[in-house]
Amino acid sequence: MAERATHRDRLRALEFEAFVAGAGGRLLHTATLLTGEPSQPPGAYVRAEALLRAALARTYADWDRLHGGDPYDRARRELALRFAREARRHQRPRGGPLDRLTPIERLVLVLRMYEEVGEEQTAALLGLPADRVRAVCARAVAALRTGGAGRGGGTRQAPAPRGRVTP
Repeated sequence: MAERATHRDRLRALEFEAFVAGAGGRLLHTATLLTGEPSQPPGAYVRAEALLRAALARTYADWDRLHGGDPYDRARRELALRFAREARRHQRPRGGPLDRLTPIERLVLVLRMYEEVGEEQTAALLGLPADRVRAVCARAVAALRTGGAGRGGGTRQAPAPRGRVTP
């Protein structure tokens, strides 16, 4: 009996390692965009790595319950929700490409544009109405296009979203 459990644990670990080897780079880039940290020099994104590590730990803990579901979607969901819960830590600009955006704008923009998550899916994930997601995304794109003019360099607080997410 113990041999079966040990074999199952080894198989689970190997499957998870293969998943991380394939998806870890993209998930780290997503975490870097979310936290607003610069991607260069290597090691400059300590918060992104910590965020990703926590999301992957939760994904690994739930690995057996995925039952054929997409582990990338689960890890991305956990990454987004952890970022939303810890958004206050990620408000100061750090020199990243999206540093002029508020945390909720970064979250919505990364999910919609970089991760290509649909509007309805993003709204459901964040517990926001779809029109709110659309408005936040449009505001974030406009801020990036104008270079953040009139926004105080990105230090403006976004209004608290309605629903489950409270950055």
